[in-house]
Amino acid sequence: MYDLAIIGGGPAGLAAGLYGARANLKTIVIERGLHGGQMQNTLEIENYPGFKNIGGPDLSDYMYNQALEVGLEWQMGEVTKVELEAQPKTIEVGDTKIQARTVIIASGAQPRYLEVPGEKELAGRGVSYCATCDGAFYEDLDVIVVGGGDSAVEEGIFLTRYASSVTVIHRRDTLRAQAILQERAFANPKMKFVWDSVVEEIQGDGKVSGVKIRNVKDNTTQIIPGAGVFIYVGFYPNSEYLQGTSILNEEGYVLAGPDMSTAIPGVFAAGDVRTTPLRQIVSAASDGAIAAMQAYHYLENL
Repeated sequence: MYDLAIIGGGPAGLAAGLYGARANLKTIVIERGLHGGQMQNTLEIENYPGFKNIGGPDLSDYMYNQALEVGLEWQMGEVTKVELEAQPKTIEVGDTKIQARTVIIASGAQPRYLEVPGEKELAGRGVSYCATCDGAFYEDLDVIVVGGGDSAVEEGIFLTRYASSVTVIHRRDTLRAQAILQERAFANPKMKFVWDSVVEEIQGDGKVSGVKIRNVKDNTTQIIPGAGVFIYVGFYPNSEYLQGTSILNEEGYVLAGPDMSTAIPGVFAAGDVRTTPLRQIVSAASDGAIAAMQAYHYLENL
């Protein structure tokens, strides 16, 4: 029996594990992949306090080892089913059942992929899903943004701080972003727009050199050169195992308040899997710390 079980071992889960173990809670993290989550896919991180520049795998290792040193337990495996309403709560990982008095859901979210040739091969080498993370690497270079919603336009505007030009490729002839964002984008001299087009291939040898696009109306193709491709065609939460519970919104994100509590007593959420206005390593870690301490206080009052 655990005091605290954490589903997901990214920055939110690692921070929750650190704070839970330091509070003398018997704590376990269940993670289906590498410790650190999406940090493992980030070559360089320049916006995490305390490190001017650090590799994603290195920061993952530091956070992981620090948590293990204070007593955090770790189990590899994929959560397939949960029973959260009862006490204790049950988490099924394959044939194993883990019971805990509190649970933190920190299983993250992942960007939707274009699923075109070159995307996976050049991930981290010009293909990015986070302008806030990687924009500064493209000082005075031409970059491409794929998408037409709020995230695509907002991040495109952000990229103009660094890039010499930002070309937005959208499959429709109008943007879906809020009107105020569209006004700012159209007024920005660094921003260009290619309408009615989809990316068919991301090109480059070891690093991105451009994209091949196809016009959906006349099927003509062309190459758009660029050193970076920022893809914003949506995110989806890793919450499949929570289907049927009462704590998901229509998009599958966990509904949690500023104290990370959900509608189920003893169940908390942290990081990208919850409804949040910012998806960054530092904000996920903050969520994890808050969730762990809320779990601690919940147990104190049982």
